Amino acid sequence: MELRPGFRLFTRFPRPDPAVVAGFQGAATGNVCDALGRSGALDQRIKPLRPGMRCAGVATTVKARPCDNLVIWKALELAQPGDILVIATGNYTQSATWGDITSRVARARGLGGVVTDGAARDLDGILETGLPVFTAAVTPNSPFKDGPGELNVPVACGGVPIHPGDILVGDADGVVCVPRAEAATVLAELRRVQASEIERFAQLERGELIPKWVDQLLRERGAIIVSAEC
Repeated sequence: MELRPGFRLFTRFPRPDPAVVAGFQGAATGNVCDALGRSGALDQRIKPLRPGMRCAGVATTVKARPCDNLVIWKALELAQPGDILVIATGNYTQSATWGDITSRVARARGLGGVVTDGAARDLDGILETGLPVFTAAVTPNSPFKDGPGELNVPVACGGVPIHPGDILVGDADGVVCVPRAEAATVLAELRRVQASEIERFAQLERGELIPKWVDQLLRERGAIIVSAEC
């Protein structure tokens, strides 16, 4: 069967180890970015619809035509419990591709959340479901259901390449993508970062406010500290 470019709906893709995915649950996106070499975050416009929303799960990717959510409905059927729907619209925010009804379906299907560079609508209804939804905008305009679109193909969302099977982590700061192939390595580094931060908080409690490395780095980089008025 010939695969029609632009209208391919893949039902399966390689998935990361569930234990690795579980390791990112509850992680702060800032710590995940640090574990990724201080990078990996989607565009800062993509934020949770309500403070306190968090998500972490495997990406089921959707490449949607602007102002159309036909293939999103198929994604709702194919996604597994805990998955994060990543809906790439090409940054189109003049019409929503997500709303309260799709949120109810996603919640009933056990999905872990939704991330889109597009817009959502029916904000009150979405919030009632408790589903973590991260979007670039909110607008009352609604989508058509014509297609085309693609499922579980590589997409660009928020300026970051995302493949099906990558791990998405979201909180109040935004959303981070962890590539599937690097997830185990990133998780090990994340645990180191988290341990280091716990120790730093303990230092603050002891009154050690300014780290010793500040002066050391300044000297190494050639700064001159002058003990006189400028």
